[in-house]
Formats: sequence, structure tokens, C-alpha cells
Amino acid sequence: MFGSKKKKIGLNELMEQLRPDLTRESLGVGPDFPGVAPNPLLSGDARRRNAELRAGALALGVLVDWREVSNDGSPRVVLMLDVETADGIAFRGIADEDLTITELVRLVPGQTMPVRYRPAVMDHYVALARDADPADVQRLSDLIANRKRV
Repeated sequence: MFGSKKKKIGLNELMEQLRPDLTRESLGVGPDFPGVAPNPLLSGDARRRNAELRAGALALGVLVDWREVSNDGSPRVVLMLDVETADGIAFRGIADEDLTITELVRLVPGQTMPVRYRPAVMDHYVALARDADPADVQRLSDLIANRKRV
């Protein structure tokens, strides 16, 4: 009587309206993907996920594309990677990273990067493994290359 009932818009629907380039379809992930957090520093779930990813299992990701999300000092970028694990699992991974300008201008599709993922969750989230030992990365690369030859 005193007003209209407005339909509540969920966070995913709002993000689709504001940033259609960050929808599940444009990122190439399935409906299980929880989405890109508008500000991961304000989300407890995002902070917890990032901490788990930093201690996750090592894998190799091939850069497919990227989207700049914000530029408040250092660019925040969503990287889309085709990830392959040591176990032979392949999936589209999404890394939400703060990069330096130098790192940003060096991004090239097809570039291989070490990433970390959470094997128990497998929700498309990955993180760049900046701390990975080069010897471990080389062993993983050799293991994946040997599997592809067979």
C-alpha cells in the first residue's frame, strides 16, 4: 500500500550489471564459480581463501587473458589461466592479483606461470606462486611434459 516491493539484487547479479567482463561466461568458468570479490580486502572469505591458496599445491598455468579490476596505487588484475596439476587435472583458473606496472606490461597470452590451488576445494581460484622454488617448478614442468608425450 505504501510502496512497491523491489526485487533484491544479489552480489552476482550486481557484478554482472557493473562489470559484464567479469561474469562467469566471459571468464570461461562454470556455474560453481563463486565470482570475483569487488574488494577482497573487505571480504573475510576472500582473505581466508587467499591465505589457503598461498599454502596450496603447486601447478602450472598458461595465461589466457586478463582483466584490470581496479588501479588504486597498484593494478588489481584478474588473470584467466588454463591450469594443469601434477595429478593431470586441467581446469580454467582465476587469479585475483595485485601486480606492479612492470609485471602488468610483461603479461603475454600463452605465458606459463607457476600457480597454487586448493585440491580439496577445486573452485577455479588460483594464486600466482611467487615464492615457488625454481627447481620444484622445473620438476613439475618436466612431469607434465612427460605425461603429454606418452
